[in-house]
Amino acid sequence: MPPNPAFAHAVLHSPRLPRRLPSMAALCLLLVSSLSLAGVPQRETVAVRYLEFPPYSFTNAEGLPDGSIIRLTQRLLKQAGYPADFRTAPSARLYAGLADGSMHLWPGAPGVPQLKGLTLESRYQVAEVNLNLYHRSDTPAPALPEDLRDKRVILLTGYTYRPPVSDWLKDPQLGIKPTQTSSHASALAMLELRRGEFLIDYQSPVERELQTRNQPPLPFITLHRLPIKLIISRAAPNSRQLRDDLDRAYETLRAAGEDLSL
Repeated sequence: MPPNPAFAHAVLHSPRLPRRLPSMAALCLLLVSSLSLAGVPQRETVAVRYLEFPPYSFTNAEGLPDGSIIRLTQRLLKQAGYPADFRTAPSARLYAGLADGSMHLWPGAPGVPQLKGLTLESRYQVAEVNLNLYHRSDTPAPALPEDLRDKRVILLTGYTYRPPVSDWLKDPQLGIKPTQTSSHASALAMLELRRGEFLIDYQSPVERELQTRNQPPLPFITLHRLPIKLIISRAAPNSRQLRDDLDRAYETLRAAGEDLSL
């Protein structure tokens, strides 16, 4: 029951009360007010981690999280009433944090083998990314997987590949020679310098890098179309509630006519 201002005024100004009683009465009123606020749920800060994956998620020149998926995730968390802490993380640390609950949310692709049974997914797909096999324009499109036999294939360090790509890379009969590099720019440079016959990489980062260099598109074959969802650690505090709140936030914004496309 909320405190009564008239009652409080009468108590505090009664001539029959000892001089110390006004402060005691004020303390009681403060206690009643605090108890009335105790029923308001306090949202825990959501530890959001992301991979450096421009233009979807990256750290900009000011050192701040940026990208289309980051901005959408921020909108959904704000709509759902959650404060959030966004930080970048390498894939191995990200997966370990989602597994043990030290990291709560990742806007990324479902189906990571290291996270099997350890995460929840939003019911809505927030984006889709294409994983492609690139080759130089002076070489013919390969027949897969036969034409990968004994070839050097450039891969990005820290990325997870799903079947059939992961199966091809491990197949001793194909004898693929993986060549690792740390960035999309260096991967394209290696392909151009013939340090590999093929490159497996994601379409949007490759297109962004080629546009930066004013280079024409490379021929490619699409290997996967991967959905992007909000991946939530099962070990995070109130993980199901967080997932449901974010789903409702998505529904609310969509019903209001908000543009949620990336």
